[in-house]
Amino acid sequence: MKRKELLEIDSVDKAIVSWDVKEAFVKVAKTTDIPIGAMKHVEVEGTEILIANVKGKFYAVCDRCPHLNAMLSMGTLVDSIVTCPRHFSSFDVTTGKLSSGPNNLYLPVYTLKVEGSDLLVGI
Repeated sequence: MKRKELLEIDSVDKAIVSWDVKEAFVKVAKTTDIPIGAMKHVEVEGTEILIANVKGKFYAVCDRCPHLNAMLSMGTLVDSIVTCPRHFSSFDVTTGKLSSGPNNLYLPVYTLKVEGSDLLVGI
């Protein structure tokens, strides 16, 4: 949950604002659900998220390609690079950065933590 607090009003035109951001974590899967080199599609509060297991470390990014809205989890994952099944743009799941493709696009990245065998995504 994100909450904005108005700290003070400096003038009629200018307000000083502080963001109190509290990330809520939601359990989305078990570590055993996603083998090394695999991906899983999950939805958290209407947001489609791709969870990837890269060499035993888990990452969470938006599961929709920003170019043509294809579901990236239906594509391929090689090392840390996911390739879109529709037009073959590729993104690094560890950073969300475009690896190759037609535009200067990126994927939103979500905080992911492991507690025991549970995977939790921050929203």
